[in-house]
Amino acid sequence: MPKMKSNRGATKRFRTTGTGKIVRAHASKSHLLTGKSTKRMRVLRGGTLVDKSDVKRIRVLAPYI
Repeated sequence: MPKMKSNRGATKRFRTTGTGKIVRAHASKSHLLTGKSTKRMRVLRGGTLVDKSDVKRIRVLAPYI
């Protein structure tokens, strides 16, 4: 049986925690940064868990992450 191919874009955007949950980066970090407060940027810097309704779709795109 051949290996499944991962969607390369999804593989670069998501990673897993030690318990198997999927982590994503926050949005709103690429442009128009001068209008955003330091506190807001600090919060956006960290990752957050993917919603459980989207986990199945991401597992199909990137089965090996």
